[in-house]
Amino acid sequence: MARSSIWREIAATLQAEIARGHVPPGGRLPTEAELSARFGVNRHTVRHALSALAEAGLVQSRRGAGVFVTGRATDYPLGRRVRFHQAVTAAGMTPSRRLTRLETRPADTVEAAQLSLPAGAKVHVVEGVSLADDQPLAMFRSIFPAARFPNLPDLLQGSGSITAALAACGVPDYTRASTRLTAKAAKPMLALALQIKEGAPVLRTVAINVDAAGVPIEYGTTWFAGDRITLTVDPA
Repeated sequence: MARSSIWREIAATLQAEIARGHVPPGGRLPTEAELSARFGVNRHTVRHALSALAEAGLVQSRRGAGVFVTGRATDYPLGRRVRFHQAVTAAGMTPSRRLTRLETRPADTVEAAQLSLPAGAKVHVVEGVSLADDQPLAMFRSIFPAARFPNLPDLLQGSGSITAALAACGVPDYTRASTRLTAKAAKPMLALALQIKEGAPVLRTVAINVDAAGVPIEYGTTWFAGDRITLTVDPA
């Protein structure tokens, strides 16, 4: 067998094993070192095979974590009540959130207008990454009126759940007033956060959530990894 075809046979072997479910969607493949030992080749040859699987959309490399079998797209409904944990759990996956920023500062003009606040009013800025089965699904930024929710940052530090934190602040329920959906290409920092390639498609939603009286309580922007999510719009 010509050496140039060895990587192709390795790729075909791994592809067949993925197809038979030996490594489930979202599962991690053996390391390059382990695959090199298994097939008796150097890491460059293994890397070539893994690159072919990635180009075919079968696997995805996550920096510092390894190579994972591409998971199925998660159904995510966009309706009057959008709850991340509920949506991911309903899809049979385990939700989690990693907070990367909690800051209180004066609102800019857009934030103040969207939240019906006076110019310069203080807001809480919450940023982070939402995950499904430990795979980044979306990056989010949420803006909340600080005067109404003075303890929100502390509550989020404890639970990580926006719904639970708002309930503790006296808002047991809230609904989506509007959502704007736009297709974008991932810039470098977004690609790093979502562990996708720079320029990969993302779906950006910009939304306003309101309380029972219709008062805006959250101005949020979310960037979903395009190949990991299916956004379903509920007409109701």
